[in-house]
Amino acid sequence: MSDGRLSVFKTYKLYVGGKFPRSESGRVYEVTDPKGKWLANVPLSSRKDARDAVVAARKAFGGWSGATAYNRGQILYRIAEMLEGRKDQFVREVAQSEGLSKSKAADVVDAAIDRWVWYAGWTDKIAQIVGGANPVAGPFFNLSTPEPTGVVTVVAPQDSSFLGLVSVVAPVIAAGNTVVVVASERAPLPALSLGEVLATSDLPGGVVNVLSGRTGEIAAPLAAHQDVNGIDLTGADEVLAKELEVAAADNLKRVFRPQAVDFSADPGTHRLTAFLETKTVWHPTGSLGASGSAY
Repeated sequence: MSDGRLSVFKTYKLYVGGKFPRSESGRVYEVTDPKGKWLANVPLSSRKDARDAVVAARKAFGGWSGATAYNRGQILYRIAEMLEGRKDQFVREVAQSEGLSKSKAADVVDAAIDRWVWYAGWTDKIAQIVGGANPVAGPFFNLSTPEPTGVVTVVAPQDSSFLGLVSVVAPVIAAGNTVVVVASERAPLPALSLGEVLATSDLPGGVVNVLSGRTGEIAAPLAAHQDVNGIDLTGADEVLAKELEVAAADNLKRVFRPQAVDFSADPGTHRLTAFLETKTVWHPTGSLGASGSAY
């Protein structure tokens, strides 16, 4: 082989509606490692890209929320399988993006893969935790069941570019929501590569949509969007989070406020329930007979 072979640089694209568009604006920005070394040019998403992502997420919501919880779990597990096969790529990207050693980056990627498996196991169990039959006076069945909120915007963590990303995205879709992800502005490469994994993991197009660019520029129209039902502000700083929360109040979005979190710790179930609604159904058991019994 010739030593003079040209390098083939990876082209990073957005992931919207199961496809890989460049930003409609045609803009890109440079991504560097913590020491300032150039890593890649990535799309600089616009407001139009954000609106397109919401349209894709809404279109996918009916099918995804209507799928069985067991099927959603199978798909999340499949994502873990596909990541396992591309581990070397993600170890390299995480190491470069976060300035970690190869061994520490490998630990992060392993934890992210395990996190997908964790939430895959919860998809068909969370209803037993937050739902149930309620005792009421009268001849009625009273049942409460969880249902997904709808389209959720997730402002991904800025520093934990992969484990943190997975930790905030996986529970949202495990619960049956669809999501528009605003990737880490400083380290978007693992998020954009994750889109390639999702596209080959049986996940329907539009369930997860990944945008890269300036966090404030993308998140602002999403927070104000009337067809977005919830927003996770984990990756927003204090000033931006306040602005987004005010915008989100216009159509009463559910808001998950930013908080200090160790993404390597046991994730618990609080993110699973953050974007769930509770539907309560009353149903008559039938007329009471002479003996006082009912069916």
